[in-house]
Amino acid sequence: MEFDYLTLDDFELRDKRVLLRLDINAPIDPTTNQILDDTRIIAAKPTLDALTRSKVVVLSHQSRPGKDDFTSLQQHATLLQKNCSQHVRFIDDVMGPAARKAIRKLSRGEVLVLDNVRFCAEETLEDKGEKLAKTNLVQRLAPLFNLYVNDAFAAAHRAQTSLVGFPHVLPSAAGRLMEKELAALQQLLQRPERPSTYLLGGAKIEDKVPVIENILSTGKADHVLVGGNVGKIFLKALGQKFNEVEEEELTEVPEQIEKAKKILATYRNRISTPIDFGTLQNGKRLETQIQKLSKAGRTLDIGAETAKKFSELVGESRTVVASGPMGVFEQDGFELGTRTVLEAMASAGAFTVIGGGHLAGYAGIMGIAERFSHVSTAGGAMLTFLAGEELPAITALVQAAKRHKRK
Repeated sequence: MEFDYLTLDDFELRDKRVLLRLDINAPIDPTTNQILDDTRIIAAKPTLDALTRSKVVVLSHQSRPGKDDFTSLQQHATLLQKNCSQHVRFIDDVMGPAARKAIRKLSRGEVLVLDNVRFCAEETLEDKGEKLAKTNLVQRLAPLFNLYVNDAFAAAHRAQTSLVGFPHVLPSAAGRLMEKELAALQQLLQRPERPSTYLLGGAKIEDKVPVIENILSTGKADHVLVGGNVGKIFLKALGQKFNEVEEEELTEVPEQIEKAKKILATYRNRISTPIDFGTLQNGKRLETQIQKLSKAGRTLDIGAETAKKFSELVGESRTVVASGPMGVFEQDGFELGTRTVLEAMASAGAFTVIGGGHLAGYAGIMGIAERFSHVSTAGGAMLTFLAGEELPAITALVQAAKRHKRK
């Protein structure tokens, strides 16, 4: 899979006003509201280093509306300042008069971080670039820039305004991280060793369930291990009962459960679901067999037996790809599952790839990130790419390159 997009090397950058779309979405401690890991922020450094002679405006997001960690980017801007040579400023505006005035006043070598782009309702839309180019977000900001740069590989599977709208109206390039990610994952696609095992967890079931069907149907995965909310969905599809609160939560995603049922009907022997969980009982972790979940506390992690089973399967594999944690590792006592499978991957004699801000971030916290073949900043985008599906943000860059070359 080759992509004909333009890079920073194709443009004169001196004194140009550059709109830089990053993905610096980070795990946030639910008790202190502080950023737990700055892996994605550090990953932006090569692109920012290439833009030291430009006037740079950063557009990014943190979480999504309705989530506890849906918040401002002020902390992110502070951490960005520690990881680049430019002077970084933050403004609590995205496209209003204050933001536009600050953009116009930028000097060479400065970086302005706009606030969470998902504060704008238009960013939650998903559509074709030509349609999203007509939104207020694009119409108000695009005229202020000479170049759009997308370095947000972790969000490349989204067809949202800041990812596909701006390339429709501005000369556009891929950032350094985008180039690096695509090169590494193309290598994985071209020469995968067998058996190939995928560990899929995390909270974003709408991303993972379709990918599971794709990687199994195309033969890219010999075995899929599911944890986190993804594991719960597949267990529910098998008839598993959870506690009253979680049963109520699962009624909100009936379509995902139905998809899981169809996948299991065809590929049951290639999917491993949890056999126990770490549940929250009286403020502490309790190992709970799945037969007792209906009367247990919240399921916040895969259990110790499941972690051991998954680790053994990882050890038998030649290619291992993981995206999303096995549980709520941010909560004390519930990091066991995620830590165990990451340690197994780091020790495996296999080509190992981990992706997703939370999982990659935790590998960094554990101090083992360098022991993986590739650590991707992306979760859903990485899996979508490996499944052979289109990444709308990359397609938008390719189309922008064609328009720019024509001119």
